[in-house]
Amino acid sequence: MKQIKKLVLGFLASVFISGVQAAGGGIAWDRAPDRTNDFAALQNGAKLFVNYCLNCHSAAFMRYNRLTDIGLTEKQIKDNLLFATDKVGETMKAAIDPKQAKAWFGGNPPDLTLIARSRAAAGQGSGADYLYTYLRTYYRDDTKATGWNNLAFPNVGMPHVLWELQGERQPVFQKVMSHGQEVEVFSGWKQITPGTLSAREFDSEIADLVSYLQWMAEPVRNTRVRVGAWVLLFLGLFIIVAWRLNAAYWKDIK
Repeated sequence: MKQIKKLVLGFLASVFISGVQAAGGGIAWDRAPDRTNDFAALQNGAKLFVNYCLNCHSAAFMRYNRLTDIGLTEKQIKDNLLFATDKVGETMKAAIDPKQAKAWFGGNPPDLTLIARSRAAAGQGSGADYLYTYLRTYYRDDTKATGWNNLAFPNVGMPHVLWELQGERQPVFQKVMSHGQEVEVFSGWKQITPGTLSAREFDSEIADLVSYLQWMAEPVRNTRVRVGAWVLLFLGLFIIVAWRLNAAYWKDIK
């Protein structure tokens, strides 16, 4: 009963938070495609992570050689994902100096090993939904030091490192009446300059990156789910066998 009560309260809290976001002109989080079982997507996500994220963000709890779990060989890791001074058994450490990062961004960029799980624990959807939305909702804002802002994370300190792929965009708002007051609600995007990828291609790349971040946060998750399914199947069959054995044992006793 207590568990059911917690689930109900959690659901009501999520509805309340979504309502507050909508009332404040915020955006709803998009559903992130789940590609954590797709090795090709995870390998592409790892490539994107190393090329675009690892310059500033570390993944200090993930070793390069763990990428063999998603189908890469150590040679492929060395040839395509390692910096010249790194070794395949080392953890993924950012190239940026912490002092420079603090001077440029106002703080040291967070470690991303557990970012998907931490966002989920913070109540930001599944974590993946938040990251998928966040990485796709950057826009030009000349009032900011970096020249960028984000609808999912207003006043964000991180610039849009993937802007060449997505291009430059501006959000479009429309005015609506809410509780007797006029508020601005996000209604879409206006493309300012094109990127090297189409909108669909960019969304697919971000889906791969987010799936990799999900996998990195808990590499054994899919294995645990598969093993759990077999365990439940075994328990179901064992219950049937135990039930029939029990019936056979007590059939002559009245």
